Amino acid sequence: MAAGRPTCGVVDWGVQPYGRVCAWQKELAAARKQGTAPDLLLLGEHPPVITLGRNANREHLQLSQEELGRRGVDVHETNRGGDVTYHGPGQLVGYPILDLADHRKDVVWYVRSLEEVLIRAAADFGLRAGRQQALEGKRPFYTGVWVGEEKLAAIGVHISRWVTTHGFAFNVTTDLSHFDLIVPCGIRDKGVTSLERLLGPQAPTAGLLPVLKLAVIKHFGDVFDREMKSIQPETWEARLGTQQAAAS
Repeated sequence: MAAGRPTCGVVDWGVQPYGRVCAWQKELAAARKQGTAPDLLLLGEHPPVITLGRNANREHLQLSQEELGRRGVDVHETNRGGDVTYHGPGQLVGYPILDLADHRKDVVWYVRSLEEVLIRAAADFGLRAGRQQALEGKRPFYTGVWVGEEKLAAIGVHISRWVTTHGFAFNVTTDLSHFDLIVPCGIRDKGVTSLERLLGPQAPTAGLLPVLKLAVIKHFGDVFDREMKSIQPETWEARLGTQQAAAS
């Protein structure tokens, strides 16, 4: 790592319910606003869950919430941008908690920078991922990272007083059939893919997610000019106070 760069802590939560991690984000973002926590990158996985962003259309749920519950899929409304998406095992989810006042106060720049991190990570596997030009005239690109006409990683963020929460979801060994339960990100004419599917049967499935995680951490540090430093659970959990128990 380059000497003298500010630190970004890396928190690996493993597999945790979506609501619990949202509560963690809320408290850690408050600490970042107060200057009592550094920039952070939270990484892990969720049990099956469908999340509805601020602009979500419930018609993009293909089944009722009750039926989804019977199938073991939770539904959560959230304050991130975007429409509806799915999180589940085999998907690397990343929630940066950054103070953009220390980077650049520009939401579009931030989203494009997250995309760049994931594009570089995909390139480490020999994949040419990129941005997908939008059909409508309101925006030049669909948000996220694409390979051809299929989305490999989704992005949805929330920014309050220039401190970020939520972030990205990169499909690694994700069960892609779960995306049939929704209209992913409200886009009907595009597909969804995963690292495992793109690499084919020769891919070492069991090791893909840990390798991708290391690639994301490296490129996150490069793109955001931060020295990435792992934070042990006993250190970051001490910041959580009562939120952790309340969200359990």
